Amino acid sequence: MLNLTTLLSSVPQPADALRYGKGHGAPTTAGERKPIVVWNITRRCNLRCLHCYSDSEGRDYPGELSWDECRAVVDDLAAYGVPGLLLSGGEPLAHPRVEDLAAYAKGKGLRVTLSTNGTLIHRERAERLKEIGFAYVGISLDGIGATHDHFRGREGAFQKAVEAFRHCRAVGQRVGLRLTLTRHTIGDLENILDFIEAEGIDRVCFYHLVPSGRGVDLARVSPDALRGAVNSIIARVRRWEREKRVCEVLTVAQPADAAHLLLRLEAENSPRLEEVRRLLEWNGGGNAGPGIGIANIDSQGRVHPDQFWQDIDLGSVRERPFSEIWTKPSHPLLGELRNRQAHLKGRCGACRWIGICGGGFRVRAWRATGDAWESDPGCYLTDAEVARVG
Repeated sequence: MLNLTTLLSSVPQPADALRYGKGHGAPTTAGERKPIVVWNITRRCNLRCLHCYSDSEGRDYPGELSWDECRAVVDDLAAYGVPGLLLSGGEPLAHPRVEDLAAYAKGKGLRVTLSTNGTLIHRERAERLKEIGFAYVGISLDGIGATHDHFRGREGAFQKAVEAFRHCRAVGQRVGLRLTLTRHTIGDLENILDFIEAEGIDRVCFYHLVPSGRGVDLARVSPDALRGAVNSIIARVRRWEREKRVCEVLTVAQPADAAHLLLRLEAENSPRLEEVRRLLEWNGGGNAGPGIGIANIDSQGRVHPDQFWQDIDLGSVRERPFSEIWTKPSHPLLGELRNRQAHLKGRCGACRWIGICGGGFRVRAWRATGDAWESDPGCYLTDAEVARVG
């Protein structure tokens, strides 16, 4: 996860300690971080999105964790000291006890965030989310109007999402936009950036597509289109800085964005170049990503390296606490992810940005080739850009 606002403007952001070792409570190294846990508390969803990594839809999925099991997970995560808990789905607000679960987690001292499609947030629910104390509510938006509705599989989904943003802002709940970069959304990117401005949205995460679940059927975006999208986002961040507009902007699931940013700053002779390089070297990109700085628990209690890798089963919280599964791994992949540079192959293994990018996003390589250590097919850098100098 690359925080463009921090890197381009040096304006402090809430998670700088975790990402860049800045501020009070920062770990000494990125590798010392305990994981942010993405917990898919239900697989049930009221939409059917084209890119859904969990292949969710509007039906029941037997075997989801009971209330007592959910509380036990929270107790363990709190005792272990994870830095954040992201409640996701499916659609987490479709879970009958999501508010009780969030309140219980807050009571245990956890920093709780929410990832939602927004269609179930009315004014009263926004007030409850604020009262519970969610640090952040992320609402997915994948285009303007009919583009979003098509992507989400339901007419009227866009208007519901817009209303959710406005309800959250009206009650003072910090809210952000989450978007996956696909051929659909890149074509609407400037309109989406305009929408963020017009609505006064606090935070935006641009995800690079990870082909999981129904997302495997989406056509791959060309390297030129990805580069153009990232450049458009960078340009808007810089404009917002000049205008003193408050919005935290991040790109997610493509550590190569860090190398691209450094190449741009080098070409521009930017005075921020060395400071940005230092922060990115501390972060390490994929070196501190899935399996280290992020983890996933699915609705059945199975633990995975991240939410996009749900067919790699590291263990079940019904059998062992998450903290034990994470610190005493039985699956070889977890150990390999924590020593990834020794396993990287192809362009990623030979890349000069390995200390900055950390070898890209491994699940993309695994899905494309069946080998987690082959080159990341989502990398848009040219061969010349990745070639070692000298």
